[in-house]
Amino acid sequence: MLNSSDATATPFDLRDPALYTNRELSWLDFFARVLAQAEDPAAPLLERCRFLSICANILDEFFMVRVAAMQEAAAAGRRPSTPDAMPRDEVISAVGTRIRELIAEQVRIWTEHVHPALWQVGILITNVADLTDDQRAKAAELYDNQIAPTLTPLAVGPGLPFPYISGLSLNLGLIVRDPETQEQRFARVKVPPGLPRLMPIGAHLVPLEQLMAVHIDRLFPGMDVVECVQFRVTRDADFDISEDADDLLGAVQDQLRQRRFGHVVRLEIQEGASPMILEELSRALEVAPKDIYTVPGLLDMTCLGKVANSDLPELKFERWEPVIPRRLRSLDDEPVDIFNVIRHRDLIVHHPYDDFTASVERFVVNAVDDPAVLAIKQTVYRTSGDSPIVPALILAAERGIQTVCLVEVKARFDEERNIRWARGMERAGVHVVYGIPALKTHGKLCLVVRQEGDAVVRYVHIGTGNYNPATASLYTDLGLFTCDADITRDVANLFNYLTGFGQPPEYQKILVAPVHLRDGLIAEFDRVVEAHRAGTPGRVVMKLNACIDGPIIEAIYRASQAGVKVDLIVRSICGLRPGVAAVSDNVRVISIVGRFLEHARIFAFHSGAQPRVFIGSADMMVRNLDHRVEVMTPVDDPACQRELLEAMDLMLADTRLAWELHPDGSWEHLRAEPGREPFNSQEALMRRAVAS
Repeated sequence: MLNSSDATATPFDLRDPALYTNRELSWLDFFARVLAQAEDPAAPLLERCRFLSICANILDEFFMVRVAAMQEAAAAGRRPSTPDAMPRDEVISAVGTRIRELIAEQVRIWTEHVHPALWQVGILITNVADLTDDQRAKAAELYDNQIAPTLTPLAVGPGLPFPYISGLSLNLGLIVRDPETQEQRFARVKVPPGLPRLMPIGAHLVPLEQLMAVHIDRLFPGMDVVECVQFRVTRDADFDISEDADDLLGAVQDQLRQRRFGHVVRLEIQEGASPMILEELSRALEVAPKDIYTVPGLLDMTCLGKVANSDLPELKFERWEPVIPRRLRSLDDEPVDIFNVIRHRDLIVHHPYDDFTASVERFVVNAVDDPAVLAIKQTVYRTSGDSPIVPALILAAERGIQTVCLVEVKARFDEERNIRWARGMERAGVHVVYGIPALKTHGKLCLVVRQEGDAVVRYVHIGTGNYNPATASLYTDLGLFTCDADITRDVANLFNYLTGFGQPPEYQKILVAPVHLRDGLIAEFDRVVEAHRAGTPGRVVMKLNACIDGPIIEAIYRASQAGVKVDLIVRSICGLRPGVAAVSDNVRVISIVGRFLEHARIFAFHSGAQPRVFIGSADMMVRNLDHRVEVMTPVDDPACQRELLEAMDLMLADTRLAWELHPDGSWEHLRAEPGREPFNSQEALMRRAVAS
């Protein structure tokens, strides 16, 4: 172990690119960890099917956002901006190679494991070629009655330009020949998105595109269909809003219209396509060979999500019913006054173990019904149609409560939904604010102001996840309820800054990006290191989704060099290398991948008797720390601290869902020692919630 003088004199340059892992390649390692869940024979069959669908979805988004950004940066000649300093052309090449490996693995898992297992339980996903004659006759009838009326053949030729291909649509590409003149043309038929992707033929489910392909000659009477292959394109879906935009809402709407026509970043095509088809598509879509991915078998596995939703509970995870936190449970059928609970002591909730409806939604809904409430201020980044929170804000405004909602209309892929919510609230009299054009407002905040006797008292909820009941049942997230005067004043000042006009305020307790969140966390590292060198043992434990920020990783390395133990629980991207001699010997990194998506962020700095613990919305990434409004709050209540620290200790002990990162960048799936039962931290947290 290095002492302080050794660390000061270390020859290591902590900015050496060799000490860092590339962001995109690290993300693909996370994809591989999720994909491994689909192969796990111990997981319920339909959940394995769901993991395949999830993998297809997240790979689509990776191309729409990350690959698109890499291609744009490479075309512009921009230098690498990440600590690993890997040249962009090398990153693009390595990403392409890795993705092809992962696609092959995804197809193998489906073909060799999940598909045969579905057949064994009577879920008969069948190729057209394997149907009996009677089934083929039913398929022909189905095609004529339900499929053919929805199809539109689009040929390319004189006066017939190459058709627009929408992003993520599944298509048939054809070579059609006139038997008399031998003239050949390319044609495209879109697989109709309004029909089920897996069409029922008796007890069998047959891919819609196969039913179309086997009868496709009917769309081209008198012609020979020389070739018919499936293909799919992915388009650039990211956009930037100028910080000078006067009309933020209008600027976002303009960008949404343009998104449909973003350049093609990926062409997926059925294995075995001829050079003629490939040349036609690559030329018309302006796709380079490196961006073409051939796929054997089922193209676009997102359809397996519908299969996973089959009403077969015996093939799924045992249903989990979130628990109402003990302090929020009604006694003698008397409703609990949530403000009285918070006034008595801070409250931590951990979803989906703790019930979102009985805590977060209750906080907002009770505020609307409370005659003592003077004002409600809320951020909305993502929400869902079944959430009562936005309707509650509308009702509050109608009842005369001062109601403010900061809606982030730049929340990627939720922009249109958020615009609809915003307009509905504006019509009801809610003061809707769209934030700062150059920044996304990602902080999760709700502030309630009450008149209590002669005093005006503020209550806040600060969370790690969105105000969305749908994701609250699938993502692990945290929320702090408090009426701490300093924290609530800080939150009130932040809202006033975001809705008003002025310089960023000084904050007493909360850490706010992009103002000083990064500096505040680095100061915590420095405090622990200084105390450790002075003889007070230190330790840092962090749980987050991604850790790629250079200055934060340098702080982790410095702490390790000083002898401080650093445990990281990182769900996806991790840019540091643990276990490097004299640099990160004291760093351990694990990743938890299970039935719930780990989404909570916790930062614990141990130095002496009382740790400093924070939760909040920020990951350690440049986008969060420099380009978003993020909030981290201290959790000072000892009981709340214990709850958070115990949760992280359970995760660090996991031998069922955990993967450990090695110095060479590889991940190892941790296993229980021989003779010991595997320990599943998510199941342990469910048991803890019930036992509470």
